[in-house]
Amino acid sequence: MHQQIGTSSPSVSQQIADVQRLVEKSGVKYVMHSAGTTLEGSWDAVFAVIGQAHTMLHSEGIVRIQTDIRVGSRTDKVQRMEDKVAVVEKLLGKS
Repeated sequence: MHQQIGTSSPSVSQQIADVQRLVEKSGVKYVMHSAGTTLEGSWDAVFAVIGQAHTMLHSEGIVRIQTDIRVGSRTDKVQRMEDKVAVVEKLLGKS
């Protein structure tokens, strides 16, 4: 027996758009890029929206979802995602 994983189409653009709308409504800071979406916020808020995205997609009939998560945290100072980019851009002479 052959089982379909995900959707019947190789495109996931519609599902990505659905998740982006969910993230935007959540109030969690985010940046979408070609390989995914970076979320910035409290541990609880970020993982809540990830869980909501899975629940939403499952409710749309998608039976299997894989999410790749990379988590970073630090306690010595506040550093936002744009701060990290700015440091490298400064080294490249772009700012």
